[in-house]
Amino acid sequence: MSHFLDRLTHFRLPRESFSGDHGRTTGEDRTWEDAYRQRWSHDKIVRSTHGVNCTGSCSWKIYVKGGIVTWETQQTDYPRTRWDMPNHEPRGCARGASYSWYLYSANRVKYPMVRGRLLARWRAALKVAKTPVDAWALIAEDDAARRDYQQVRGMGGFVRSHWDEVNQLIAAANVYTIKRHGPDRIIGFSPIPAMSMVSYAAGSRYLSLIGGVCMSFYDWYCDLPPASPQVWGEQTDVPESADWYNSNYIIAWGSNVPQTRTPDAHFFTEVRYKGAKTVAVTPDYSEVAKLADLWLHPKQGTDAALAMAMGHVALNEFYFKTRSAYFDDYARRYTDLPMLVLLREHTLPDGSVVQVPDRYLRASDFNGDLGQQNNPDWKTIAFDTDGRAVLPHGSIGFRWGAEGRDDAGKWNLEAKEARHGAEVRLKLSVLEDGSQESEIVDVGFPYFGGIETPHFTANEQQGDVNRARVPAVRLRLGKAGDIREALVATVFDLQAAQYGIDRGLGSGAASYDDNAPYTPAWAEHITGVPRQQVIAVAREFAANADKTRGKSMVIIGAAMNHWYHCDMNYRGVINLLMMCGCIGQSGGGWSHYVGQEKLRPQTGWTALAFALDWARPPRQQNSTSFFYAHTDQWRYEKLGVEEIVSPLADRERFGGSMIDYNVRAERMGWLPSAPQLRTNPLGIAAQAEAAGLSPRDYVARALTDGRLQMSCEDPDAPENWPRNLFVWRSNLLGSSGKGHEYFCKHLLGTENGVQGKDLGLGDARPEEVTWHADAPQGKLDLLVTLDFRMSTTCLYSDIVLPTASWYEKNDLNTSDMHPFIHPLSAAVDPVWESRSDWEIYKGFAKAFSEVCVGHLGVERDTVLTPLMHDTPAELAQPYGVAEWKKGECELIPGKTAPQVTVVERDYPNLYKRFTALGPLMDTLGNGGKGIAWATGTEVEQLGQLNGITAEPGATEGRPRIVSDIDACEVILQLAPETNGHVAVKAWEALSRATGRDHKHLALYREDEKIRYRDIQAQPRKIISSPTWSGIESETVSYNAGYTNVHELIPWRTLTGRQQFYQDHPWMIAFGEGFSSYRPPIDMKATHGMQGIRPNGHPEIQLNFITPHQKWGIHSTYTDNLLMLTLNRGGPVAWISEEDAQRAGIEDNDWMEMFNLNGAVAVRAVVSQRVKPGMVMMYHAQEKIINTPGSEITGVRGGIHNSVTRIVLKPTHMIGGYAQYSYGFNYYGTIGTNRDEFVVVRKMAKVDWLDTPRGDHLAAAYQSQGENP
Repeated sequence: MSHFLDRLTHFRLPRESFSGDHGRTTGEDRTWEDAYRQRWSHDKIVRSTHGVNCTGSCSWKIYVKGGIVTWETQQTDYPRTRWDMPNHEPRGCARGASYSWYLYSANRVKYPMVRGRLLARWRAALKVAKTPVDAWALIAEDDAARRDYQQVRGMGGFVRSHWDEVNQLIAAANVYTIKRHGPDRIIGFSPIPAMSMVSYAAGSRYLSLIGGVCMSFYDWYCDLPPASPQVWGEQTDVPESADWYNSNYIIAWGSNVPQTRTPDAHFFTEVRYKGAKTVAVTPDYSEVAKLADLWLHPKQGTDAALAMAMGHVALNEFYFKTRSAYFDDYARRYTDLPMLVLLREHTLPDGSVVQVPDRYLRASDFNGDLGQQNNPDWKTIAFDTDGRAVLPHGSIGFRWGAEGRDDAGKWNLEAKEARHGAEVRLKLSVLEDGSQESEIVDVGFPYFGGIETPHFTANEQQGDVNRARVPAVRLRLGKAGDIREALVATVFDLQAAQYGIDRGLGSGAASYDDNAPYTPAWAEHITGVPRQQVIAVAREFAANADKTRGKSMVIIGAAMNHWYHCDMNYRGVINLLMMCGCIGQSGGGWSHYVGQEKLRPQTGWTALAFALDWARPPRQQNSTSFFYAHTDQWRYEKLGVEEIVSPLADRERFGGSMIDYNVRAERMGWLPSAPQLRTNPLGIAAQAEAAGLSPRDYVARALTDGRLQMSCEDPDAPENWPRNLFVWRSNLLGSSGKGHEYFCKHLLGTENGVQGKDLGLGDARPEEVTWHADAPQGKLDLLVTLDFRMSTTCLYSDIVLPTASWYEKNDLNTSDMHPFIHPLSAAVDPVWESRSDWEIYKGFAKAFSEVCVGHLGVERDTVLTPLMHDTPAELAQPYGVAEWKKGECELIPGKTAPQVTVVERDYPNLYKRFTALGPLMDTLGNGGKGIAWATGTEVEQLGQLNGITAEPGATEGRPRIVSDIDACEVILQLAPETNGHVAVKAWEALSRATGRDHKHLALYREDEKIRYRDIQAQPRKIISSPTWSGIESETVSYNAGYTNVHELIPWRTLTGRQQFYQDHPWMIAFGEGFSSYRPPIDMKATHGMQGIRPNGHPEIQLNFITPHQKWGIHSTYTDNLLMLTLNRGGPVAWISEEDAQRAGIEDNDWMEMFNLNGAVAVRAVVSQRVKPGMVMMYHAQEKIINTPGSEITGVRGGIHNSVTRIVLKPTHMIGGYAQYSYGFNYYGTIGTNRDEFVVVRKMAKVDWLDTPRGDHLAAAYQSQGENP
């Protein structure tokens, strides 16, 4: 206004000239500019980041004025990489720059909210009940009362409550559930602790102290590639993004680097300027294709065929046409290619006889066990170059055993014979090096490429068994008077035969143009990629690795992991990297980037997060198996085991259904269980005492005679239902919940869009699970969600609690992509009535301690845990699979069944334990991944740093963990990655196992201790630790496998080496001993759905693909106004021009995608970038923004997971077998979803469900297509 008035008085304003009329002063009022100045002024700048699982882990400046966050910009003060490399900054993206919008938006959860029907019943029950626990019993034990609020989940109806009330309600529900059913009926789901470690730990610590169950996420998200544990015994350790710059050849395979790794994409561009070649492998023309020198676009789901063909070329040209000296040495030293495999005779249906690969040859196969007294069953054998059977260092049998054993210090990759210490060079092929008597035998390999799968091209060969000629040796295992023979072959000879290499032995492809497994011509038929491109890329990739000693790299995203046979996709690529010597070499290797998985100070965090300072072991559960059972998706399973088993397997032994295999795995201790037993675990110790037995022996005897039953055998029995579910830092029902509609129907008991019917008793094939005629609907008594925004999960919850945002709390954050540790900082106080996760769970603990009095005291909880990876329990059954339930062996806890431990729960002192560091850190110490060290010094220093608990009682004298910063300091003090003194101790502990000195890797940083205030000043680079297989150094970028190659630390596998071959009986039975191509499975989800409810528009079937998007990180930001504006303002799906034309769909039309699982309504994005045959709906778009009703289901149009369903794979259930052993987020069943197909059609009318049913104006509104 002042500027406007100045214009009116322009000619009357005083003027004064100066500098010879070159300048003039006026009396204009410039206060109008203050609004602009004030917009960008601020009181302070605070460093924080975003806990959003994007892997960026970007440091941001948060600008605050008057106690309000005004905006954010990128920080630019990262420590440098090296003088000869670009730095990590700038980091950030448009999504992160829009985050502050959330803080004061209408989407923000401001107050504790409770479903109105539940709150009314709670308040009424409190008036008549003696205690809050009794009040909850009145609701939980009244089925009508439960159904009253369950059936309206997802339909609004929240009312405002207050913290004291909700804390008491939640605590009472928890106490009742523990008392009545057991603590393992209380479940918690939260993902990716690396994005906000203390916030995760708040909930997991609470759950672990009460005996609840912490759910996994990495496998559930399908970010966990099972191929990584299979090959390396490692979850997914990957290079930092800066190491891309050290590469000379990069294939971006299913990883859309600029879109999903935005802050790190500059390294991809910069290395091209340095001269590196880049190749993109992606079915659609994605963002990364624009940055590549070559774009290969195979048909979606056929990546394994392309990878196998590339491996065929590399193996043929660099091992047989010529022999790369570097590849040869690498393969002998660091892979299982020299290891010997037993061959077993097998008769085919036509009567012909072939040999088939069986298990690795072991020391125990020889008379006298080759003199090995310790674990001879777990020590693998090879030939040396003279053809003698030798026992090399490094196999897993050397890892475990009693102190002072004669083979101690031989768990390493030194080139030595374990019996006498002589230098040894292992032989790859029995036809090479020194002369050796051998014979050529027919070996049969399972072939799946000829399977006819709808919508995918088969390549039939000579049936489902591929026969090849392989050199083998008849090995005398016995001694005079006890002669035994075995036919053996090296993994190398078998692998070459399986790849179809022509070695002049009578099998294999004569040229790349032969349509034979696994040639480029064969792959072209399946994938559509021209064979010349396959040959060129494979040849260049391998040639570069040969010249540069492994500086060829593959960047992989989760896309390939979302297929049922993802193992084959990944192992095909990993095989190529291993045979080219790329793993463990800077600038090379397997760069698998998915979520923000790398929780770098892991061992410091686990003590806090799982309350290992007070009780061990915690209860942990793989989510995929849990949700498959408890959302009753197993009742709809149409994939038969006979469809996936190997043609060489005994089909009589491998029948049944997927849920059967999961039950068998849980009974054998391969997988965890939740709930664990049909009875309350708090009463078992007393029952054992009454029987005069230890709890371990009592459980073993009672399970055997049937007095005890495992819950997994009857998941639909009310005694076995999960009862209370906590969700925090997650949008379980709006993002990751595969089979969303089954969650709604069976777990929640509310409105749903399931179109199919369960199999029914006649068609259901479970042999191990009790079938109930009517599946339960509404298993959960209580669903509690903590969130800062009103997400889909919140809308389905019974209680919604407002959490502090990432700018309102103190926490820690790390990433896979760079080696720094970041803070989340409280730039402002939590707004409205929100609280940090730490404060919220602390409030639960306090209320629990109060309401449990008179109901729970100090209790003995019997905990079942699986046979864990990185413990001696991974040496369970070396040969075959024996099941106690079938009478094939004795039930031995920790060997043939789960381990049994009694844990003390001090419920009245729960709050005190939550807020203090327990004594087990003094008495038992800390550790991880199979090594341990003392932590007394660190505990003492924590007391000095955080203060000592002065209050008399259970925690007097213990270090305090009262605030979130206290919790941060616990993690930083206990972790080797942030405490140099601990790092040195950890390396010394590993040195005792390997017999080699490793502490030099951290010694130069021994005196360094990173504190929370340090990282608030600037991101700090972590310290090298044996928790990880790379090192932090000023001379080399972090690269996974680096310490295995350069420090000779074995991989944590059976052979101690990277494994091409997988010899577990189930891997062999399901045809995955060696990698191959397996086409996508037929989920049968569209069978009978086409034309079921016609609307006058054509219907087509398309493969349903869910990649990650540009306008959100998972579901976060998809309801953010700024991101909605950049996209199309609501849910969309991308479809090719050809498919759109077939369906009569034009750009921006409303279309519906549906199948037996449910339906979703979206706007169509018609694009040339999409390949015909597929439709892409970006993960994860919720139904809370601009989503109409579905014509098929009649309810609001679903989310991307409304048309998906979980399906399990038996090979992911294996346990107790070296690297095939359970670890939380390490190995287990995964939530794949890309094999799904949907029916797609244009919507005839768009019903926004905004008018009441029967409203006379509804038709008029709907005729406009949208609400006018």
